Amino acid sequence: MKILGIDPGYGIVGFGIVESVSYGQFRTVDYGAITTDKSLSIAERISIVYESICTLIDLHKPDVMAIEELFFHTNTTTAIAVAEARGVIMLAGKHKSIDMYEYTPLQIKQALTGQGRADKAQVQFMVKNILGLTSIPRPDDAADALAVAICHSQTNNLIKDNKI
Repeated sequence: MKILGIDPGYGIVGFGIVESVSYGQFRTVDYGAITTDKSLSIAERISIVYESICTLIDLHKPDVMAIEELFFHTNTTTAIAVAEARGVIMLAGKHKSIDMYEYTPLQIKQALTGQGRADKAQVQFMVKNILGLTSIPRPDDAADALAVAICHSQTNNLIKDNKI
């Protein structure tokens, strides 16, 4: 199964594509970030995100998309813009007929490290080790997206309510 993991945003969208070879065994297909110029309007930025996600799906033909749920506690202005970008990411998946699943940061950390309160460095370390990479993927958003993809592979048989 080929999984497209997404760390949503509108300035930087992390993506990571892994292929689950067997339980706990993965092949890294691709990872990186979609970036948008801050001088553009939010409409232009989320349009770039939508088109880029569609291109990734067409190029890699993933079986499913796993996307991180939003968690914001301070900046509501940023939260709204990220939610808008997350919406077009989900729209791209729907238009490409891909099953989509969402995971909270707590679920992702739990799946990768065994504890839901792990810090970013612990999650990145586990992404590197699980995928057998020589270094932690950069930017951080790409490592986060790979973590979402790994989380889906390790938990999709256990958590049926995450389908969106």
